[in-house]
Amino acid sequence: MLSSEHCIWKELRVRRAFSAIELTIVVGILGVLSAIAMPAVTRFLDRVRVRAAVTEIESLFAAARHAAIARGTPANVEIDTVARTISVTLDRDTLRKGLLGTEHGVGLATNRSSMTYSAIGVGYGAANLSVVVRKSAAADTVVVSRLGRVRH
Repeated sequence: MLSSEHCIWKELRVRRAFSAIELTIVVGILGVLSAIAMPAVTRFLDRVRVRAAVTEIESLFAAARHAAIARGTPANVEIDTVARTISVTLDRDTLRKGLLGTEHGVGLATNRSSMTYSAIGVGYGAANLSVVVRKSAAADTVVVSRLGRVRH
């Protein structure tokens, strides 16, 4: 009896690692699960980047409007779709510059390249300004009304 118990404990102590076949199966299962989940994760990250860029654009327009009102002078918002940047200038001084392409990896498209806020915070121009932010299949649009209000 003692010898059979001794053999069982000896077998349990000897096996301390996984076999190569067990490790290969686990790695294969993890690879399949990763391949299934990767497109969904990529789409999610694209939506996060677009949303972050839209939030920054809203902040830039709000900063331009507030600066125009606070200083009593027109503030200009320049949109460069090639460099994927938005700049806020006041009296030829750049107050803020959003590097949307570099920081968020998104593309920009717009119907106008600039907008000016008057000293009372009203936007100059006859039409609404639209900025489309896109990253792969994820997209969102920021619209600035003639009155200078920003919505998306």
